[in-house]
Amino acid sequence: MLRQKCLSQHTKGLSTSTWLAMFLVVVLALIAPAFVAAQQSGEKQEPEAPPAAGGPQGDVGPIAIPKKTDTNEPPPPPRPKPEKVEGMPDYSVRVDVPIVNLDVMVMTEKGQFVPGIPKGNFRIQEDGVPQKIVSYSQTEAPVTAVMLIEFARTNYYFMNDALNASYSFASTLKKEDWVAVIAFDMRPTILVDFTQDKNAVYGALRMLRIPGFSETNVFDALYDTLDRVDRIEGRKVILLISTGRDTFSKLTLDKILKKIKDTPNVTIFTISTGRAFLEYVDARRGTNPEVRLAMLDYLQAENQMKTFAKLTGGQHYSPRFLGEFPEIFRDVSAAIRNQYTLAYKPTNTALDGTYRKLKVELVAPDGGEFVIKDEKGKKLKYKIIAREGYTAKNVVE
Repeated sequence: MLRQKCLSQHTKGLSTSTWLAMFLVVVLALIAPAFVAAQQSGEKQEPEAPPAAGGPQGDVGPIAIPKKTDTNEPPPPPRPKPEKVEGMPDYSVRVDVPIVNLDVMVMTEKGQFVPGIPKGNFRIQEDGVPQKIVSYSQTEAPVTAVMLIEFARTNYYFMNDALNASYSFASTLKKEDWVAVIAFDMRPTILVDFTQDKNAVYGALRMLRIPGFSETNVFDALYDTLDRVDRIEGRKVILLISTGRDTFSKLTLDKILKKIKDTPNVTIFTISTGRAFLEYVDARRGTNPEVRLAMLDYLQAENQMKTFAKLTGGQHYSPRFLGEFPEIFRDVSAAIRNQYTLAYKPTNTALDGTYRKLKVELVAPDGGEFVIKDEKGKKLKYKIIAREGYTAKNVVE
């Protein structure tokens, strides 16, 4: 009885342990595949290598782009540099072809413009070397001009001459012309900026009634005016109406002459005022040493005015009486409208800042003397008016 009871309890205990063991086996059997799959999935961090040819892996799925692989291939050889030519600057692409434009007037002794001269009759020399003319034209162009008028107390006798000269020029203006009026004593003052309104020009001239200062700083005023018009494209004209005397300028004559040479496409016409007064003084007080000394000062000033005009291809006028002004300004108006424009590529292409001397001539087709005749067949004397030179800098206009 006792043995059966113990056997029964032992059998019962084994049965419980067996069931527990079986339960654990079943659980492990169920969990193990998932654990192994998870472990394998965790270890597989990167995708499988794509096929050697790349491209899609099947009908669906991502397109595999092979990674760049480090190679030991040498870099491509550098492009060979062009051979260095002695005396030639280093550059990538650079073309410097300077063109010199030259305005030329051909006038008779009476100041009449001579039209219709063919291109083949012109000759240009630069520093004595003949140049080939590449373009040629004869134009009657509108005026872009500055009237630069001296207006100071010390020259009261000359003021009427200056004003009459200015009115005479204003009367010759056309509707397409651009004109500015600047008065100066010890400094320049713009009375009217560039305008096509002739009445505005007259109004500016009417302001010149009571002068303020006694100094006549023509060098400073001309330098300032040249600096202003240099920023304007095309051909410009400065009409300087003055005695030419300079009493207080900061600049010297050498500096203003250099400025004139360095400013392209500007033609200066000069009118020396008060010449009739000097004739009067010379006739009645010429024996007085002080008067003679003062007259030498004015004569030197007149020579400076001639130089300003000559350097730029303009003309200088020195009227002796009031009745000359209308005719003078008709000549000035015709001269600044009618011109020949010649252009050439200089044989000396160095833009080294040097001053190049120019000479313009007229020759016959056979190289002989060029002759101009009037309608009656009479031989006429003529003069060629052009710049004496230019400064070869980075931009040659």
